[in-house]
Amino acid sequence: MKKLLSGNEAIALGAYHAGVQVATAYPGTPSTEILETLASYEGLYVEWSTNEKVAMEVAAGAAFGGARAMVSMKMVGLNVAADPFMAAVYTGMRGALVVVSADDPGIHSSQNEQDNRHYAVMAKVPMLEPSDSQEAYELVDWAFRMSRQFDTPVLLRTTTRTSHGRSVVDFEPRERVPVALAPLTREPTKYVMIPAHARKRHEVIERRLVELAEFSESFPYNRMEPGDRKVGIVASGIGYQYAREVFPEASFLKLTMTHPFPKRLVQEFAREVGAHGRAPLLVVEELDPFLEERIRALGIPVVGKEAFPPTGEFNTDVVEAGARKLGLLPASPEPVPTPPLPARPPCLCPGCPHTAVFYLLRRLGFFHSPPTELPAERSALGNLQRVGLVIAGDIGCYTLSVLPPLLAMDTQGCMGASIGNAHGLSKAGIPNKVVAVLGDSTFVHSGIPSLIDVVYNRGSITTIVLDNGSTAMTGHQGHPGTGVTIRGETTHALDYAQLARAVGVPEVYEVDAFDVPTLESTLRHCVESNVPSLLIVKGPCPVHKRLTGEALVVDRETCDGCGSCIRLGCPALALEDGHARVESPLCIGAQCGLCEKVCPQDAISALVRDGHA
Repeated sequence: MKKLLSGNEAIALGAYHAGVQVATAYPGTPSTEILETLASYEGLYVEWSTNEKVAMEVAAGAAFGGARAMVSMKMVGLNVAADPFMAAVYTGMRGALVVVSADDPGIHSSQNEQDNRHYAVMAKVPMLEPSDSQEAYELVDWAFRMSRQFDTPVLLRTTTRTSHGRSVVDFEPRERVPVALAPLTREPTKYVMIPAHARKRHEVIERRLVELAEFSESFPYNRMEPGDRKVGIVASGIGYQYAREVFPEASFLKLTMTHPFPKRLVQEFAREVGAHGRAPLLVVEELDPFLEERIRALGIPVVGKEAFPPTGEFNTDVVEAGARKLGLLPASPEPVPTPPLPARPPCLCPGCPHTAVFYLLRRLGFFHSPPTELPAERSALGNLQRVGLVIAGDIGCYTLSVLPPLLAMDTQGCMGASIGNAHGLSKAGIPNKVVAVLGDSTFVHSGIPSLIDVVYNRGSITTIVLDNGSTAMTGHQGHPGTGVTIRGETTHALDYAQLARAVGVPEVYEVDAFDVPTLESTLRHCVESNVPSLLIVKGPCPVHKRLTGEALVVDRETCDGCGSCIRLGCPALALEDGHARVESPLCIGAQCGLCEKVCPQDAISALVRDGHA
């Protein structure tokens, strides 16, 4: 049977056919669709966990209990999950544990471009790298069997293109075969990592690594592909596909189990190629020189990052450019100039409930001036005395507020860091008021411990939770605050206000995101207070809820082109011939109405005045 599947869909199908019993994840591009696909299958337990650390702990616990378990996340998620991941390496498990880490070369939707192949080396676990959907499907079963055989977690590392790219998967139609739980016995010396036990387990890990190294030498997906022996290429993952397309006649060493590194296989390939051409091997790999450094350590001359960049996502153009640099391909003809695509700057969606918050924060802030192409700022809200805010932001679609015209974010690091960053800024003694802003899912992910820290250590910052009822940036997945599981089941919805009061936050407020006057007065009160405060700003994501409405209109005779509405950054608004204009297909109308609320001329409304629109 053949199906056209993305790498993520293939991983899910492979896990299902391999008998996975428990699957956990936290959503994050490019890994999200793995769990979403698994949730469509019956006979296994799936959950969106609170964060990646919890997802790893739940999956590891299931594996301790004898189950086949899989946990998936994007590459920065493994940073969050590193603690239980490293612990599971020491303990091993009765069942099997597969850890899927999806890297993001090119930083399509991430805050960095880290190469998680290094985690396999640090943790001393086997790592598999599929190059297409077929291998993604097949390698999951291998990963489960290897985990069981060697009593270790197995890292399955993908990248954006293998996760989202589609290719044909050929598999035998079959029913899911139930896998019995491994017998549960008490083994505290194996599963309780006090120092005395951990020292002995470390010795086990080192012996296991030697066995895995031998296994890697004969792993069937590590293979030599003979061709023109004047050009020898070592590649793995999606880099193999690009190199194969650019160098169809070359000899290849395709590596799929890249840790432990198959040293003898590499040496054999180098001899085969070197005996005919004496040319150095080429290594085609995205991001770090992971394979290149290991080949150099064997004393084998290679060419890698001298020709192929250490940053960004590869494609055939990138590989061709490297080949031309080495003189392996003729110089390319001058490219035919093509007109550039229209600029499409990233921005918050029309009707986004976060817009008013950042509009007001910028007015209270002081770091940025309005864009020079706009007239001096005016607003129906009147003159607002600035209090010199510093705004610590977080991970989410609202991070786009750092861009013009909102210009309302000063720091942003990793999930949940806004509260701790803001607390640190305040304790450093800066003369400004400090606000932390993060989304509802991010707050649940890792913001709560920092909020507790603020209260415990007598902080005075304001924390704003932007509650739009979903994990919007990654595709509107549920989380503990939504009251809905991944399978659509109703469950308890976390009450942020009750939680904040329970941990000791003295001032807690809930405000409608579109009630601008109340939002403004509450925000000012919070930032002028000398005690910790939590402001929960509630409003639905218009994309998730599919909000529509009759577009607002502009009275051109009344509008004086002051630009106040444009400073909201709403893509449904534009300046044209000195007047504001509403893009009707984008505007959701009175369900938002922020532009109407901030217009000092009262020129925007739901009604057409005197025939003008």
